[in-house]
Amino acid sequence: MPASAPTGRTILEITGLTMKFGGIKALDALTLRIRQGEIAALIGPNGAGKTTFFNCLTGIYQPAAGDLLLTRPDGGTVRLNGLKPNRITIHGLARTFQNIRLFPNMTVLENVMIGRHCRTRAGIFGAIFRNTRTREEEQETVESSYRIITKMGLAPLVNEFARNLPYGAQRRLEIARALATEPTVLLLDEPAAGMNPRETAELDELIREIRSDGISILLIEHDMKLVMSLSDHIFVMDYGRKIAEGTPGEVRANPEVIRAYLGEEAADEQ
Repeated sequence: MPASAPTGRTILEITGLTMKFGGIKALDALTLRIRQGEIAALIGPNGAGKTTFFNCLTGIYQPAAGDLLLTRPDGGTVRLNGLKPNRITIHGLARTFQNIRLFPNMTVLENVMIGRHCRTRAGIFGAIFRNTRTREEEQETVESSYRIITKMGLAPLVNEFARNLPYGAQRRLEIARALATEPTVLLLDEPAAGMNPRETAELDELIREIRSDGISILLIEHDMKLVMSLSDHIFVMDYGRKIAEGTPGEVRANPEVIRAYLGEEAADEQ
């Protein structure tokens, strides 16, 4: 069953987002809103512009037009347009990637600790002279990273190199590193890609648990069973445009969505 619909305020608002590559519009005046505590999904055929959208949100691409507004943990609003990726992360927006991007020759613990870097304050002086504040901060980083690792079910692998982890564990580790940045909004780019049914079921439970901590989640995903089970709200894209949005039931029954993406078999299930 889909999660209960959240009642929180808008925490991420995108209006008129447009991205061009040469003369081609990869995103065409895209508008959507994510509410606090919501699990939302972004679906559409390959080439619809979903990952381009994530890249605009996280500062990898600079859009041609539109506004990207994020509500910070302190309640203020920040415009993400023009900010570098590290500044966007500090403001509370974190992501994972479709192709896993871990540090393979670092341990599970070290990978997550890197995610904590944006929340630490020790500078060059502290790193050189190892003052009390620096040592305390390092200890806090280790402890908080271990708590996240435990929550993600990776504690038995804490000292294992990332390259040696099973595929599903690598996926969980990438999510753990994103969580270490203390996001208010977590973007997941095809988190179930390559997972077997057991791993996908575990991912379903994990995403729900992350949401229970007050983190809003927006995921790109092709596994429709997972999308329909998890999502409070679904946005559907095709050729860079939003063609529909609504609850899982509303999206499943939308004729344009069926034609563009879900296929005629979806209509047969009604």
